[in-house]
Amino acid sequence: MNVFGVDIGGTGIKGAPVDLDRGDLTDDRYKVLTPHPATPDAVMDGVQDVVSHFGWSGPLGVTFPGVVMDGVTRTAANVDPGWIGVDARKALSERLGLPVVVLNDADAAGVAEMTFGAGRGRGGTVVVLTLGTGIGSAVFVDGRLLPNTELGHLELHGHDAEKRASVKAREDEDLSWEHWAHRLRKYLEHVEMLFSPDLFVLGGGISRKADKFLPYLRGHGLNAEIVPAELQNNAGIVGAAMAAAKL
Repeated sequence: MNVFGVDIGGTGIKGAPVDLDRGDLTDDRYKVLTPHPATPDAVMDGVQDVVSHFGWSGPLGVTFPGVVMDGVTRTAANVDPGWIGVDARKALSERLGLPVVVLNDADAAGVAEMTFGAGRGRGGTVVVLTLGTGIGSAVFVDGRLLPNTELGHLELHGHDAEKRASVKAREDEDLSWEHWAHRLRKYLEHVEMLFSPDLFVLGGGISRKADKFLPYLRGHGLNAEIVPAELQNNAGIVGAAMAAAKL
């Protein structure tokens, strides 16, 4: 069964059709840059561009980098604040003329990882983190999702955690892998103190380079197992498609 997923991020909007039997893309994903400012109209234009590229005409899943409740976007840390309070599901459905479901981006990635990736078959408490422009989170207890946790906004040393430990922070401050991993470890220790997870799954595009930073995280006071995401930066697209399959 093929369904379409779109993943809206702070830097890019990407999408592709997904084979939900395999949990993998059926074609190379298509990506456009997230507009700045990332207003609702500008971002929806980007989503329309991605969908039109494939000529897709069926149900559509769209992720959003913030809290989403019943299709309404409630926060907008890494996009324009004009998104706050928007009925994104209705607006996108009207714009595209298609059935649409909208969900938190990290929740989508987490569900995909728990179904097809590094969290497959895992019980206990699993925390999936997407490391990119910000830090997204998805928390699972025995496979059940606690939605919209947004743990990237925990306060760490007086700062929003994602401002210090995201991939964007590493790039903006030109941090070495070791220095960045030290910050990330402090963040993981804070999350572990609060949730006592059995497993951390670290996702986002940076998971392709896990060998650069994972050695600095393991064996330094963290009790949870730490593994890279298997679906890497496609997890959000896959999770979005999984949600759309229920429409």
